[in-house]
Amino acid sequence: MPKRKQHPADDKVTAADIIAFIEKVCFIPEGKHVGKKLELFEWQKAEIRRIYDNPHGTRRAIISMGRKNAKTTLAACLLLAHLCGPPARSRPNSQLYSAAQSRDQAAIIFSLAAKMVRMNPELLRAVTIQETAKSLTCPELGTRYRALSADATTAYGLSPALVIHDEIGQVRGPRSALYEALETATGAQESPLSILISTQAPTDADLLSVLIDDAQAGHDPHTVLSLHTSPVDLDPFDEATIRLANPAFGTFLNAREVLAMAQDAKRMPAREAEYRNLILNQRVEVSTPFISPAVWKASGGPVGSLEGIPVYGGLDLSSVSDLTALVLIGWRDGKWQVQPTFWLPSEGLAEKAVAERVPYDLWHAQGHLQLSPGKTVSYEFVAHYLRQMFRRYNIQKLAFDRWNFRHLLPWLLRAGFNEQLVKERFVEFGQGVASMSPALRDLEQVLLEGNLAHGGHPVLSMCVSHTVIVLDDAGNRKPSKRKSTAKIDGLVALTMAIGVAPLQAKPIDIEALIA
Repeated sequence: MPKRKQHPADDKVTAADIIAFIEKVCFIPEGKHVGKKLELFEWQKAEIRRIYDNPHGTRRAIISMGRKNAKTTLAACLLLAHLCGPPARSRPNSQLYSAAQSRDQAAIIFSLAAKMVRMNPELLRAVTIQETAKSLTCPELGTRYRALSADATTAYGLSPALVIHDEIGQVRGPRSALYEALETATGAQESPLSILISTQAPTDADLLSVLIDDAQAGHDPHTVLSLHTSPVDLDPFDEATIRLANPAFGTFLNAREVLAMAQDAKRMPAREAEYRNLILNQRVEVSTPFISPAVWKASGGPVGSLEGIPVYGGLDLSSVSDLTALVLIGWRDGKWQVQPTFWLPSEGLAEKAVAERVPYDLWHAQGHLQLSPGKTVSYEFVAHYLRQMFRRYNIQKLAFDRWNFRHLLPWLLRAGFNEQLVKERFVEFGQGVASMSPALRDLEQVLLEGNLAHGGHPVLSMCVSHTVIVLDDAGNRKPSKRKSTAKIDGLVALTMAIGVAPLQAKPIDIEALIA
């Protein structure tokens, strides 16, 4: 079936070529119309034109919409085109990959593509299916496709011409070892193509959100973006709102089923976050974080100096090698100015960044994360830093968790603190609901009133975005490190600082009065 193009002038593959191939050889692989010839809808053709008719050439294409809009089926069709269609005839011997966070997800594109191959005798003669390896091969053109997952042993040593990142919105945090390995592996290719196809990630700090925001900024003409999402200020249960995020609504996306989901979410608020994320394709944390991204972002203004004003703080000490957080706050210019400091051990930083999929090494290079020498966060190192802060600022109260403070106290005395100063300024702050619940309430009030400035500090913002709150039977709250999806030490330290600050009787801002 496949035939190689003979003339260089034929190397340019257009969207029309891709569309013609798909509608000629592909059949609907599953669902109500399984086995019927696949006829692309106009919106699907528009997605293909956006990728293949970009006058600048496309290096990365991002397609994001609500679930069940046949994103993965479209990806499988594009994969087959690169395996044995026009792109394959132009570029024989290409390596093609799809990537996903789990083995089950990684197998979906392979399964759909394999079903389409089996449905067409012509394709079946041209393509070899290897179920165990989750791979497809076109022997005549030398092209091979393989499905990879994040738990694969390695993705290095590859040289992909096409990578399809399926549901990359499932990546938490701004890093994915699999994504980075595949993207850096394309360097040997003349014009590689990466297609990211996914429902949106929950937070601004997640990898897909970072890539979407960069694409929207228009920095790179070789990146194309198709974002189908519903604005958060519209009625989330209205059909017109739903259609904005779901181009297949009313065709192969069951309108009645989706509207039923909307009514369920309307009756049961606990399901609204999931509905907004999966159906309306909004950036919404399904686990309902303590502080919404919009509220936190609204307080991201520049941070003023803490010099010459009363300062309050919270210190969340790590046990051995985890994140240690110090957050200082002071009232100036009508806001609580937030100055955080974070520490991690210097040894193993790069490995920790990869393991936790958090750019600790980058944050250190940017000055947002301090390193303590050795394999653990040295309490001696922290004690000397605190002494410097007490000399520099007028620190009135510093809240701490007693659990690890007994190990810090001897180092404080060696660093120059005396027992009286420690007794007066260091305040034990319980981590249960009795202390945390009122402090969380005060923090919420400060944020909602716009009385906080945190400067968008990335480590603190990560901690805030991943914080999950647990309630007791009386409705009292506390942050849960066990249930939260990542480090929350910065949020804990900020909450403690707020808890010991005189919020009800804010200090008079002399500079503001004079101004």
